[in-house]
Amino acid sequence: MIKLRYSKKLFRRSSSKGSTGSGSDGDAGVGGRGEIEWEVRPGGMLVQKREGRGDVEVITVRVATGFSWHDVSIGATCTFGELKVVLSMVTGLEPQEQRLLFRGKEREDSDHLHMVGVRDKDKVLLLEDPALKDMKLRAALASQATVQPATYQPFIKV
Repeated sequence: MIKLRYSKKLFRRSSSKGSTGSGSDGDAGVGGRGEIEWEVRPGGMLVQKREGRGDVEVITVRVATGFSWHDVSIGATCTFGELKVVLSMVTGLEPQEQRLLFRGKEREDSDHLHMVGVRDKDKVLLLEDPALKDMKLRAALASQATVQPATYQPFIKV
């Protein structure tokens, strides 16, 4: 956290009450010393620290999966990995089986939604990972091939 001093003339806050000079109306930052607290966001941007905002902005993302779509509500500062976890509850696909595309590019699990530019009502495409899909299909065919000879009964005896 970085603290910078500033002139009271540059950053005055208007108040409906008269200024008492005690700093109780919050016009002087922390303890009335004229300091602003700064924080660094995940993208590296230096911004003024928000006080008293415990709530997180929630956005609704429309996730298209082939011919169907799902509206998912998630925090704007969440990652694509967290979105995959929420989608696993909706679609039944495990997070490692999912590929999420936004604006034509596959996004990493560590990418933050707000840093990539995902806003409220934006569309994200969900694809099943083709390599894992192929492995599932081969495993299903192999299990059927091993089961069929054991249950195979000839109709005609020669």
